[in-house]
Amino acid sequence: MENIQLNVPLLRRKVPNLTAAARTVGLRPATVSNLCTGKIPIGRAEVKTLVALSTLAECSLDDLIIRGEKMEMVETGIKTLDVFAPLTKGGTVGLVARFGMGQLVVLAEMFHRLKKRDFTTALLLPSGDHPEINDVLGEVDIQVQTVDEAYEKLVVLGKKKDIAFAADRSHVLTGDIHQLQERLSDVGVTMTTFLVDLKGEAVDEDLPYGPLETLWQFDADLAARHKFPAVNPIYSTSSILEGGHLEKNHLAVQQRALKLLRRYRELRSLVAVSGMDKLPAAEVETYHRGERLEAYLTQPFYVAEEFTGKKGEYIPQRETIEDLRKILDGEVDNEEVEKLNFIGTL
Repeated sequence: MENIQLNVPLLRRKVPNLTAAARTVGLRPATVSNLCTGKIPIGRAEVKTLVALSTLAECSLDDLIIRGEKMEMVETGIKTLDVFAPLTKGGTVGLVARFGMGQLVVLAEMFHRLKKRDFTTALLLPSGDHPEINDVLGEVDIQVQTVDEAYEKLVVLGKKKDIAFAADRSHVLTGDIHQLQERLSDVGVTMTTFLVDLKGEAVDEDLPYGPLETLWQFDADLAARHKFPAVNPIYSTSSILEGGHLEKNHLAVQQRALKLLRRYRELRSLVAVSGMDKLPAAEVETYHRGERLEAYLTQPFYVAEEFTGKKGEYIPQRETIEDLRKILDGEVDNEEVEKLNFIGTL
């Protein structure tokens, strides 16, 4: 089953309103979302689920389930993203967050880092008054008002340079983004698309953006405790994690880290109510390693340097994975948790 994946671009093109459509054939939108992002591998999907999806898309199972080409990961140098929800070049990533969780800071940081990799950054301006978008504009090469204007400019640039494109969810709901992606695909232009939700309503929807290759789910608890970027490693995911696209060592460390973070979150709830004294002795080590891992996953951003006073850090993926292994194996058990907040590498 290696390298077998769901044909997400086809689903995006054929069934733009996938949430409603999934329910009409008895599918849980969350299940469909997890299949699209790879959180549920195709090999574990029920046959009836795949048949229902092929019916919705009016395609054969051979078209729906493809032996995909090797996906290309774009290394961002952001620890949480590169390990737990890698960015797929040419894919679509949805940022799911409420106000104050930092989704626009992450978008601005992504644009800043991608420009260093010679991407051209473009933004489809949202309708209405959204002054918060000004925080992103400094990292945007091209601002457009309409999908037609975006097509005219990107169809020329896309044959010369890589494109990173962002838009608000309001343009997804109208079908504009799917239309733009299809038109550009027809002329051989591929862009990496970032979708944000300026109204903060996406967290209440099962498939707020339709089919995605990557999902970055922001977390209120992390944001409240100033653990930025407040992207939840447990609920964020990417289709690039499935199908043999990453090294086995990456996946092994990632799975160990997820297991620790899940247990740590359970223990935090217990400690919050009853205190450390009620923590089982066998779990104390797990709790403290979880603390260190969570602290290590914070990171200084380039676009926030003037506010934080900390220089932005780019951490190669291989170094992040090695640092996670050290934390998981207890090699930094004597390190103070506070010293791991907003550092680069160990």
